[in-house]
Amino acid sequence: MESGLDFHTAKALLEWQVELGATEAILDAPVNRYEIPEKKAQPVAKAAEPAAPVKEDAVDPVEVAKTLAQQAGDLKQLKAAIANFDHCALKRGARSLVFSDGHPSARVMIIGEAPGRDEDRIGRPFVGRAGQLLDKMLAAIDMDRTSEDKDAAVYITNVLPWRPPQNRDPQPEEIFMMMPFVRRHVELVDPDVVVLMGNIACHGVLGKRGITRLRGQWVEALGRPVLPMFHPAFLLRSPHMKREAWADLLDLKAKLKSLG
Repeated sequence: MESGLDFHTAKALLEWQVELGATEAILDAPVNRYEIPEKKAQPVAKAAEPAAPVKEDAVDPVEVAKTLAQQAGDLKQLKAAIANFDHCALKRGARSLVFSDGHPSARVMIIGEAPGRDEDRIGRPFVGRAGQLLDKMLAAIDMDRTSEDKDAAVYITNVLPWRPPQNRDPQPEEIFMMMPFVRRHVELVDPDVVVLMGNIACHGVLGKRGITRLRGQWVEALGRPVLPMFHPAFLLRSPHMKREAWADLLDLKAKLKSLG
């Protein structure tokens, strides 16, 4: 119902009612609210569910290493394959890829552990104090990594081609990850015998540790005779063990002679 009051009068009347405590406005005519049709509830739009993240196929570093290693047809290709292998975190912290040294047709292949500071700087295995001792050990049985005579020469590599931070011991997963390259390395060089120097090399090739127990015992692995020996770095720390190392060197020389 329309009111005859003007705006200012109606406003003043409303303010007076508020001052009296009125909280609700009542119409002039009654309203039957049961007769008012109910408003239909508007459907609430369903929030869009976030898209499921796309799962990337998990990459097995060992399988990648196996594939790259088997594709290498020679030592140059193997070195390139290792250089292109990005799944080992050691690569990011190392200065150099330390691949090998010596004569690739040598009858003896030596597998060490991992590069140290000097090896990382120069890019060749066994060039620090341990390497100098190794050269003296080899010279004692008339062998030399620089020899052009394959019967007197040796070929040297490591289980890991990159230096671990602070010269720490390699982790088992790092060793396992790089072993396909080591096995392929041995296949390509095809030496008569392999010498494993230290626990890390024994762990990678034989799956065993305990060099004091393993040293001096010939085993078959990698398709040929394998001899575990003390690492020269260990002999620098424990010079009283050089007698055992000398016995192993003589055993190596005798083995080569027996193989012809």
